[in-house]
Amino acid sequence: MKKLLWFLIGVIGGFVAAHFMNKDPRGHDMLAEVDARINGFTAVLGEAYRAQEARLTQPDEN
Repeated sequence: MKKLLWFLIGVIGGFVAAHFMNKDPRGHDMLAEVDARINGFTAVLGEAYRAQEARLTQPDEN
């Protein structure tokens, strides 16, 4: 139970810190850059997943 409490405190603290960082123009730019990198990473993962799924669902041509 103590670990859950520390986890929740960390998550809430992270949201509060991000909120204050977003108010500052430099912090806002940094958070926007992090968000763009995360979006790029998830896009690459999604493309790889769809390519693998298409490869696995194609009938075998042997």
